[in-house]
Amino acid sequence: MMNMPLEKSPMPASAGRVAELADQCVQCGLCLPVCPTYALLGRNEAESPRGRIAIASALARGLVEPTAGLREHLDHCLGCLNCEAVCPANVQYGELLVETRALLGPATRRPRLLLELVKRPALMRALRRLGGWLALPRWKNGLARRLPVHSPWRAALLSLPARAPAAPVRISGEASERPRLALFPGCVASVDDADAQQAAVTLLQTAGFHVSVLPAFCCGAMDLHGGAADAAEQAAQSIRVAWAASGATILLSVTPGCLGTLRRALPGVSVLDPVQLLAEHAAALSFRPLAQRVALHLPCTQVNVARTDAALLQLLRHVPGLDVLTLPRPPYCCGAAGSHLLEFPERAAQLRDDTLRQAAALEPQQLLSSNIGCRLHLDAGIEQHGLRWPSQHPLTLLAQQLEHSH
Repeated sequence: MMNMPLEKSPMPASAGRVAELADQCVQCGLCLPVCPTYALLGRNEAESPRGRIAIASALARGLVEPTAGLREHLDHCLGCLNCEAVCPANVQYGELLVETRALLGPATRRPRLLLELVKRPALMRALRRLGGWLALPRWKNGLARRLPVHSPWRAALLSLPARAPAAPVRISGEASERPRLALFPGCVASVDDADAQQAAVTLLQTAGFHVSVLPAFCCGAMDLHGGAADAAEQAAQSIRVAWAASGATILLSVTPGCLGTLRRALPGVSVLDPVQLLAEHAAALSFRPLAQRVALHLPCTQVNVARTDAALLQLLRHVPGLDVLTLPRPPYCCGAAGSHLLEFPERAAQLRDDTLRQAAALEPQQLLSSNIGCRLHLDAGIEQHGLRWPSQHPLTLLAQQLEHSH
């Protein structure tokens, strides 16, 4: 079964690009210690960046058949980009991964129906309301346990938040003379991180910025990283249309996992994590004390794409009395990785539990994480293991402690 060819064979034009990217790798092995998946199954070379580059190169050159077994090694990759951060040859591993998956097309295991639901925030919000009326949060775990451990629907049910979604983000107040900002709500984040988006608006307005909000829709990250190139391009076109209509000069997302896809869709546009702007204008913000120890989970995309981990720490340290302890990384990754937690729930749970063990050693009173996929995944583990840590986006905590917040 593992040797059956995949549905789509490599195309020559794309294959040339993959081969070109793969040729940049010097096979030095510096990526191995920072790769979360390399050690997961006993230091398997095929589960490392170096091994995956070799697989991609062989596929592009027609040296091997595109079997399901080879594809699985590529799909196990979390796209954390820890390897890019340490690569002395500046290999564009993220680009290589996207191009190789596009070359092969979507995996047969991809939960298409579930992902289509996740990508439609209006429908998801309506279903969440219906689930609330049916008391779904009370019995979702029992229902999930009746499903196979490898089922994406089981993983989705276990990751379903117990609380109802916050209201969509709203803008109030008058414009200032500072550059006009537009906030991209996204799909899952627009439903389950609306409070963080509202917090970002509050903090930015207090710092003197004017913010507008784009319509809520999927940025296409899950399609882009899942090999669904046509769907990803359709999402990119929607981004370009919404951006052009906004009249803004800077695009923001409170979800680091969206930033890379937004930047890809809008080359030349400044696409930022609001943390960066807030850290630069922290003098305009004043916070009430909070005597609490928090564990800060830094999503891979915040460190390796947004690169705002230092700025976030700087902001949080403006809250008097707040004891911020960061989780170790790399090679630790929570395993959410977009749709990875749905496609490979057992592997994702193993990585998540490793992350939670690191958090437990810090004895926190609260867990902070800025990527909604990571936080929903971590929350499922927190509930499963009977831990008593609330979790939230760091910007939500900052807005709660903001002096004179509205």
